[in-house]
Order: sequence, then structure tokens, then C-alpha cells
Amino acid sequence: MDVVSTILYFLITIVILVFVHEFGHFAAAKLCKMKVDKFYLFFDFFNLRIFKFVKGDTEYGLGIFPLGGYVKVAGMIDESMDKDFVNQPPQPWEFRSKPVWQRMFVITAGVIMNTLLAFAIFYTINLVEGKQKMETNTVGYVTPNSIAVKYGIQPGSQIISVNGNPVNYWDDVRGYVFIEAMGEDVTLRVRTNGTEKDIFIPKSDLSELSERSFGIFPSQMEPMIQQVAETGPAKNLGLQKGDVITEANGNPITHSQQFVDIIKGNAGKDIAVKWNRNGSVMNGVVKPAADSTIGIGIGKYTGTVKTINYNVISAIPQGFNDLWHYGVVLFVKSMWKIIKGDIAFSKAVGGPVKIAQYAGQSAEGGFLSFLGFMAMLSITLAIINILPFPALDGGHFMFLLYEGIFRKPVSHKIQIVVQNVGFIVLMAFMAFVVYNDIINI
Repeated sequence: MDVVSTILYFLITIVILVFVHEFGHFAAAKLCKMKVDKFYLFFDFFNLRIFKFVKGDTEYGLGIFPLGGYVKVAGMIDESMDKDFVNQPPQPWEFRSKPVWQRMFVITAGVIMNTLLAFAIFYTINLVEGKQKMETNTVGYVTPNSIAVKYGIQPGSQIISVNGNPVNYWDDVRGYVFIEAMGEDVTLRVRTNGTEKDIFIPKSDLSELSERSFGIFPSQMEPMIQQVAETGPAKNLGLQKGDVITEANGNPITHSQQFVDIIKGNAGKDIAVKWNRNGSVMNGVVKPAADSTIGIGIGKYTGTVKTINYNVISAIPQGFNDLWHYGVVLFVKSMWKIIKGDIAFSKAVGGPVKIAQYAGQSAEGGFLSFLGFMAMLSITLAIINILPFPALDGGHFMFLLYEGIFRKPVSHKIQIVVQNVGFIVLMAFMAFVVYNDIINI
């Protein structure tokens, strides 16, 4: 996907997630009859903003730093520099004048909204397309110089189990290897030419784990083009959706990933390509761009697919199940593995650049794929925001919890110091994340 499209999908993702989160705070404050001074998408550090306007008591605006957003509620001690109200008598419309339960509601409303958004997306995806499982456990292609090659996995091998978990579908392989076993040793039980054996792969060899680095892809993946970018080498060559690649640089192409690997390995070089279009053989030369792409989505699974359909009722529990598994469980597992050192912190944490890359990649898989990525990011942001860290919603909540238990608020001075220090640490962390993104491009 080109840079412009990647940036566009990043902005769409961030705007939606930030708006939903901040609108939660805004709406909750209004329901509790609190005055909202500001509602901003993105940050306006040093008063740098794209626009602003005032309606009623609230200033609305769009900052130029796409790292989040904020709602400034009157009478609330937060990471902003506005502390003048502290020495003034509380006003009935201020945050500090409201009961603890209302303030807790306002603080957690952003997290609640992000969680509801994630559930709504998971529910919609299940309702529209259900669950589709590729009914194969057979390896159709192995990437050269990959982990799979190193440990002797061959095309035609069947993956019987992963770490003792039975494999019935290729989706099981992906789930167990790339998600469940992330940061762990992997033991595959493989059947090759009728003989079964266990293959042990230590986690030291899986530090850069991805489907391509691991190197196994399912059988029956026809090299049929599914989409062509509006601009790029493929469009210039005249390739169209439905074309089937049959040959590249004189090599017969039988698997979609085989063609992808050839493209990836020949950036800036001419590749002689043949393809079949409705029974007619066509040929031409294509030169992959500097990012090793030609602007296509390729690969059609021709095997049997098991489809589980859901109705408006049955999609509800499945939506909650997806929310719990893909959000809470995987987040907690990943955090624990980072703490244990099983996953490198620099590899596990991503910022705007990595989000943009994943947003663009998910969009290439279609609208529902893009929505699925947004749902996972939304629940992740919800969990991060509720962590008891100063300057996050969870940090504010802890102050309110203390007040609710001991019947007295934490002193203004302590709140101000803690929030400001927390904000500085958070900004430093975000700067590190952006730097980490850039050096890992």
C-alpha cells in the first residue's frame, strides 16, 4: 500500500478511536451537569492547532499532534497547566463539586466507550460474515531461508498439533503459533509422508516471529490477484483482479506466497511475468517499487471453508468472547511475557508509525479486516487507559477510589505533582515509542 493510503487509514483509525474515547468523557460530564472547557482531537501543545471554534461554554478544536486528544472539564486537576481554580471556591458546575460516583463515571466513560466500540465491531463482523475456517492443516509452501526450512518442515507436511493443541484448521496454526505461543518455545507435531515426528523450535529462534519469517503457508492458495492498487507497477503493467500468475522469471508459480517472495526479493529489478486471464496467456515485465511491492493483493484459498453463521442474538455472546479473547486475554498474556523477558519490549510496543503500517495492511484485506484491526486497537487503548498510572484515566480513578474509601480527597498539591510528573513520563515514553517505530521501519 502506498504512503498516502497508509497515512489516510492511520488518520481514520486515530480520529475514530480518539473521538469515541473523548466523546465518552464529554457526554458523561454533560450528563452530570459539569462544564466542559475544551474538547480537542489531537494535542495542541504550544497552542499549535489546525482550527478551533467556541460553542456555548466549550472550545472545540483540532490540534496538530496526532498522539491522542483530551477533554478539559472545569474544576478537574489533570495534566494541563490550568490550576487557577484550586484557590477559588468550588462552583456547582465543576468536577470537584460532584459526588465521587459521578466523577468516577466521567473518568471511566472514555474506556467504556472504547470497549463498547470494540464490542460493536466484533458483533458486526460476526453478524455479517461469521467465522470462516480454512479446512486444511497441510503446508502448501515454505519460504526459502525461513525458520521452517531450518527445522525441516516441507511442503505437503501436515501440522497435527502445536504445543499439544490439536490442529484442525489453518486458522488453528496461525492462532497457536503466532498469537498463543508468542515469546514461547514451540513444539510442532508434523506428519510427513505418513511419518509423524515432533519438531521443537526454541523461542530464541522465534524472536522475529511473523508468518513470513516462520515460513509456512497453507496448501491450495491459488496465485489469483484479488485487488490492484489504483497506482503502481501492477496497474502500469495492466494486471487485473482475477488474473492468475503462472510464471515469474521463468519459474512456474503454483502458490500465491511463492510470487510474493519473488517480488520481495527483487525490489527495483525487472521481473518477467506470465499470467492467465480467462484462458488467455499474457505476459509482461514488472519492476517492484523500493518497498518491494507492486500494488496487488494476491491469493485465493481454493479448498473447503467451514463457515459458522450467527444471527442477531447468537452474535452477542460471540462478540463478547472475541472482545475478551482478542482484547483482555492477549493483552495480559503479552504484558506478562514482556515482564518475564520472553518478548523484547522494543519489539512488542508500537506507536503511530507501527499503527499506520498495521492500519494500511489490514485495509488491504478489506473493510471488515480494517474494522477488526480497529476493534483490537480500541480495546487495547481501553485497557491501557484504565491502568493506574498518573495522567491516564486509571490514575485519576485511583485518586477518586482513595477519596471514596477514606472520605477525603488527596491534597491538591499531591495531585498536581503526581499528574504533571506522570504526564512528563508518559510524553517521554511516547517519544521513545515513536523513535522505536522509526528505527524498526
